[in-house]
Amino acid sequence: MDLGDALAWLDSHQNLERMLADTNRPPPDLARMRRLMNILGDPQDSYPVIHLTGTNGKTSTARALTTLLMAKGLSVGTFTSPHLEAVNERLTYDGEPIADDQLAELLSDLALLEQMLEGGAARPTWFELLAAAALRWFAERPVDVGVIEVGLGGRWDATNVVNAQVAVVTNVGLDHVEFLGPTVADIAGEKAGIIKPASTLVLSETSPELVAIFEAEPAARVVLRDRDFELMSNELAVGGRLISLRTPAAEYYDVFLSLHGRHQAYNFLDAVVAVEEFFGAPIEPDLLAEAAAKVRSPGRLEVVARRPLILLDGAKNIPGAEAMAAAIDEEFGDVRSRIMVVGMLRGKDPGEMLQALAAPKARHVITCPPPSPRAQPADVVAKAALLLGIEAEPSASVAEAVDRARELATDDDLIIVTGSLYVVGAARTAIGGSGRET
Repeated sequence: MDLGDALAWLDSHQNLERMLADTNRPPPDLARMRRLMNILGDPQDSYPVIHLTGTNGKTSTARALTTLLMAKGLSVGTFTSPHLEAVNERLTYDGEPIADDQLAELLSDLALLEQMLEGGAARPTWFELLAAAALRWFAERPVDVGVIEVGLGGRWDATNVVNAQVAVVTNVGLDHVEFLGPTVADIAGEKAGIIKPASTLVLSETSPELVAIFEAEPAARVVLRDRDFELMSNELAVGGRLISLRTPAAEYYDVFLSLHGRHQAYNFLDAVVAVEEFFGAPIEPDLLAEAAAKVRSPGRLEVVARRPLILLDGAKNIPGAEAMAAAIDEEFGDVRSRIMVVGMLRGKDPGEMLQALAAPKARHVITCPPPSPRAQPADVVAKAALLLGIEAEPSASVAEAVDRARELATDDDLIIVTGSLYVVGAARTAIGGSGRET
């Protein structure tokens, strides 16, 4: 199959949207994914893995891990989700997305192998197939290490067929409660499922109640933020942050991190500790400084244009929205006039999300539907904004909303596009490479 046919075949499988719509969905089970990997020859066992989960910050941490491991001279296969503009982004080798022909070949092979799985109930899901493609591709390259991001939860996630040397948990918050449970304790229990008896756990969640849940899982070693590692300083710098870190193995002072947002320093800290635990040794300070200055995380407080300044952030829940709003106040607070483009998925309270995003500080909000079957209608979000006293209007698409924001903006305004990574991805496409900053 060519890539178009291969992606059409992939899209014929159950995905998250269909799972949400299915009220009679079966209980979670890894047997199907294990069977698929067994047919492939268990490629996930041919390289060491760093496995990470968390409510927010997973992808930024995965990218920091990749950059640090590459600085150490390793070849790295990285699997993340979701993508912004193309499925290829989810599978990278040394930070570069998989080529179209390679992805098409992997999916074509999986289409043939799928026939070896018995019965309709055994048909893999969309995410399982893509995870299987990634794990196989990394073995074929081959890679020195795999950085594998959980898609949803942890215990029953398709990626949990790996036996990770290091498991990373960035944080725990209320999200995806329809799958993971109604409380943060339930969600923590699901995320704790990636911890294996021989793995080291790098735990950045510090709530004592939740820490106890993670520490109850068998692990070779647990390193806990604010006990075993910490940020000693986290200051604003031109183009990013200036940070100092204490880890179980070393201290690093005055490191320039090329990411916006106070919270990104914590993601980088998690990555540093995970790499130290992977090697069992500190990172050479010059290599750490090199990686910190190079790391990028598209769609997370990403500047894509200037005059007017356009900022993209995929904040999709209350903690992520609050972190984004705080970062904008700290780093872009001198911009007096803001225009916001906001779209969100169903299941989010529009008023609560708008408050968390600091939308009342904007002079105008343009709402839009994310390109997803789970899109919250733009007029519903616009009405919620109006109830908060915000001047707002709905738009038919993300592209139209971005165009409208640019039409209303002066060169000195700040345009913030947020509410969902689906919105951010569509906005990146609409803005195009010519206007995109590095």
